Amino acid sequence: MLGPVILAASRSDKMRRFVSAAPGTKQVVDRFIAGETVDEVVPIVVDAADKGLEVTLDVVGEDITTVEQSHAARDAYLELIDRLKDLGLGTKAEMSVKLSMFGQALEGGHELALANVRPVVEAATAIGTTVTLDAEDHTTLDSMFAIHDELRKDFPDTGCVIQSYLFRTEDDARRLAANGSRVRIVKGAYKEPAEVAYQDKAEIDKAYVRILRILMEGEGYPMIGSHDPRLIAIAQELGRRAGRKLDEYEFQMLYGIRSEEHLRLAAEGHRMRVYTAYGTDWYGYFMRRLAEKPANLLFFGRSILTKG
Repeated sequence: MLGPVILAASRSDKMRRFVSAAPGTKQVVDRFIAGETVDEVVPIVVDAADKGLEVTLDVVGEDITTVEQSHAARDAYLELIDRLKDLGLGTKAEMSVKLSMFGQALEGGHELALANVRPVVEAATAIGTTVTLDAEDHTTLDSMFAIHDELRKDFPDTGCVIQSYLFRTEDDARRLAANGSRVRIVKGAYKEPAEVAYQDKAEIDKAYVRILRILMEGEGYPMIGSHDPRLIAIAQELGRRAGRKLDEYEFQMLYGIRSEEHLRLAAEGHRMRVYTAYGTDWYGYFMRRLAEKPANLLFFGRSILTKG
């Protein structure tokens, strides 16, 4: 399986240097990364809004090693929120954050990440939007869920992400569905051991459906993170069975993938949100996109061979 190999490479400095220098890299990175600066991503938000779409914005760069870098990450999100406020786009764009980028893995990281993310959530709330805490590898999740619970005391619309390939996730979904949380469900894009996660795609998909049913039948707001046509159709059916209106859940897909499907779902009346990443530290995010789908890797390989 290529996926685990690519995920391992996402942690390799040697592979980072190779990929960054490859002639075709920019062409492929541009497919998945909306730009490097706020100025480059704002027109994408405007264009999405004009098409009836919403976005969630991710400033990429989770591999930080200092407190100063965690503060810089916080400030990057605050800058983004200021720009959205100035342009009146607050209700069209939410934020997705990785707590590792806010210092979660550093000494005293739980408290540091909470202190850094709180002003971001506060500023987002002030302009009429929300923040979702992304899920990372399984060792970080207890901290992420604890921070999510703490933030929801003051900002109840703060969302979180769960991953269907983890054995624990059905229990997490029941708790989150019962307390009315906003929850994005994804399959998962980190290399996890067999002791904690399903390794077979069919088992991951089955778990996804079980978890999605829990969310649809619960009290929260499900956000379906998938490009899989079968899972999208299942989500629509589960929504109907649960008596949910089209604005009582949403679909989310990655920027640069299945763009026509974004428009189709929006035209049907669904809320459709595009996960849009930007920033200079793109490598880890980029490698996980390659790992998720072999076609992405083939596209990258052809780009290198043809020198972009």
